[in-house]
Amino acid sequence: MNIAVIPARGGSKRIKSKNVRSFAGQPLIAYSIDAAKRAGVFDDIVVSTDSDEIARVAKAWGATSVIERPAALADDYTGTSPVVRHAIESYQSQNDSPDYVCCIYATAPFLNGDVLAQALSKLESEQTMDFAFSVTTFEFPIQRAIRLADKGVEPLDASQMEKRSQDLEEYYHDAGQFYWGKKDAWLDNNPLFSKQSMPVFLPRYLVQDIDTEEDWIRAELMYRAYMQTKGDK
Repeated sequence: MNIAVIPARGGSKRIKSKNVRSFAGQPLIAYSIDAAKRAGVFDDIVVSTDSDEIARVAKAWGATSVIERPAALADDYTGTSPVVRHAIESYQSQNDSPDYVCCIYATAPFLNGDVLAQALSKLESEQTMDFAFSVTTFEFPIQRAIRLADKGVEPLDASQMEKRSQDLEEYYHDAGQFYWGKKDAWLDNNPLFSKQSMPVFLPRYLVQDIDTEEDWIRAELMYRAYMQTKGDK
């Protein structure tokens, strides 16, 4: 048995009502719900929220269950793992215990169901692993990072600055879309970013943070262009 948990609190600060704001014609959270439905691997799609509006919108777009998130887990400082643990504990108090749980962010309009299904298959094939989550490459070599110093700048590692890009090791970052995990790995608070976690690679054009108004505009433009490209094929 597998469930999706979509954390979606109502108190977004930088983008008001972000999770239910219209993005290319649909509430943002609707894309995550739709991806979960299209994956065809979930017995239930659960939304964890402290907002009546988000709960209403989520149900309207196909969420099968809504779990009320307590205020203590809905502040600006609570991370993802405690929210997922609470959702699992609440869910299994009323239902069968799931085998795998996938946390899907409500801000992932580029996510598609095939990727979710493939990630589950990847995790199931490696029973010694705890998690599988989306990653993508940095678009610029991080070895060449610089920081501000007085009125100028300085490299973080001067020895790397003259090397060719192709000679530098490629690094990856969390794509911020989904996190598959064994139920017990979530409940035991196993570290998400460790050697027990499997990367699921995504191209950079399918990854975009949506934390500011500038991010929102960029993501919406990228999404419309991507959908038009798909339609032209």
